[in-house]
Order: sequence, then structure tokens, then C-alpha cells
Amino acid sequence: MSEESAVAILKDKWVADFLQHLAADRGASVYTQRNYRQALAAFYGWFHREQQHAPSWPDLQRDDFRGYLRFLGRKKLSRAATRLRFSALRSFYKFLIRRGALNVSPIKNITLPKLEKRLPRFLTAAQMLALLKAPLQELVALKQSSDDPVAEAPYLRDVAILETIYSCGLRISELCGLTAQDFYWDEQLVRVRGKGRKERLVPIGAPALEAVRHYWKNLQVAPVAETPAFLAAEQKRAAMYPRLVQLRLKRYLEIACLDPGLTPHKLRHSYATHLLDAGADLRSVQELLGHAHLVTTQVYTHVTTDRLKRAYDQAHPRA
Repeated sequence: MSEESAVAILKDKWVADFLQHLAADRGASVYTQRNYRQALAAFYGWFHREQQHAPSWPDLQRDDFRGYLRFLGRKKLSRAATRLRFSALRSFYKFLIRRGALNVSPIKNITLPKLEKRLPRFLTAAQMLALLKAPLQELVALKQSSDDPVAEAPYLRDVAILETIYSCGLRISELCGLTAQDFYWDEQLVRVRGKGRKERLVPIGAPALEAVRHYWKNLQVAPVAETPAFLAAEQKRAAMYPRLVQLRLKRYLEIACLDPGLTPHKLRHSYATHLLDAGADLRSVQELLGHAHLVTTQVYTHVTTDRLKRAYDQAHPRA
């Protein structure tokens, strides 16, 4: 995507209206807004190079998008990236239809490459326990090696964050959006705002609640009401943000002798896999994860089924 395309796309009225709709009406995350803006800009740039003029969105035909699909194939773009670009275009055209710009989407019935089947990576229960212990291990090591006082709050916060992600199966954006009033202590529930501003109540375990309580007690001023539950900087009362969570997680993965390339989302995968391994039904896990469609959750059944098969092959005398 060229810089010219990125600038030009923002001047396109239909695209500007669509991006405003994503943010204001659909409550799309900043990541979704960014991805869709980049996808539309990439198509805009390709079309402009091919036709020497900007696209008139309501007048484009199916062959235009078939040509774009062939172009992406020649670029050897991954199937996931190709589908993401067309997902953005499809949502954009649904928006145009609702606004009366056209009656039928030109993307309708275009066959996209199927996704490669990749099983989600996850940590075992023992690995997860080692990761949960890592922040306090580093805190103890720092206290032993430093003559100066060591601030405990960041490490207690990180324990609480890891416990909460794993206990509730949260997306990183959901975790960073939690406020003090989202914790229902007596009921052991957390109110989570997921994709599209959809709210759900998720059970939270006693160890996670205790970690949050311990973190808050260590702060000079404990969070209340709409104050962020997890603070990036206590003095500024600023909420944790995804990049900081990723960086802190990388450090603790190294301490726990685990792959530092694992993302916070892998903790969500671990949560779902461990629930299914313990006998939870798929529909319940779907609700807990906040998945709109059961097919999204079904990927975890492949993980547990494959593990059962390996156990059978290794243990059964007639396997």
C-alpha cells in the first residue's frame, strides 16, 4: 500500500463514511478499523494503477474483483491475508447497499481460497503455572540483587493480568478495557466488552481475584468505578495497552523457559483447550469466549481430539 493510496482513501467520501460507521455504530476495535482501512487502500491503489483513475465504488463489477484476486495470487499473498482483504471489501459493500448506493454486491459469490488448517498453539497446564509464577520470580530476583527499593506494583499487576487472561480467556483488548466496576467480587464474575461492543459475563477464579485484590491494595489509590483495572502508569492513572502487555509477557515467557514468541492470544487458546480437555461442552466454551459462531470455537476440538489419538496410540496395546 503506497502512501498516496493511504492519503487518497481518506478523502473518498464513501470510505470515510464507512470508517466512521465502523467506529461509531459498530464499535469496531482500533485493529479492525486499521485493517479495513488498509485493505480498502490496497484495493484503491491497485485499481488506480490498473485503470489510471480512482474507483467509483457503486459502479465496479465482479470482474474487477476477480482481477484483484488474481493479482493477490500472483503476489503470493497468504490465504488468510487475501480473505481479510475481501472481508473488508465485503463489509464495505454491505454498508453501501444499506446506504442505497447499489442493490447487489459485486463481490457476491466470488470464490476465495480456503484457509490452511492450522491448529492453535497453547501452553500445557504445567507451562501455564510456570508462566503465572514468573513475575514474582523476577521481583524476588531484583530485590536480592539491588540495594535500592524495588517497586512491587508492576509485578503484582502483571501477576493479576496473567491470572485474569487465563482465568477468563480474554482477548488482549478486552483485558485492557476492564474497569474496577467490571469485577463482581461476590458472584466471582467479570463483565467483558467484546467485539462489536457486545458484553458478556465471564466467571473468574479465586486465584485471579486474589491477584487483582493484592495488586490494588499495593497501589497508592485503588481503582474505583470507571478507573482502569490495570494501570500502565500509576501516577497518570493510564490504562494498560496491548503493546505493553505483549512486552511484559515476552519477558515472563523467557523467565519460564517458554517460547518468547507466544502472544497473549495463546493464553486464550490455552484457556479454551484446558476447558475442553476437562470436559466442558463446546457451546459453553463458545459463550465464554464470546465467539459469535460455533465454527470459530470448533478449532479447539481438533487440538483435544489429536491429543486423545496420540494418547490412544501410545497406550492401547491394540492401537
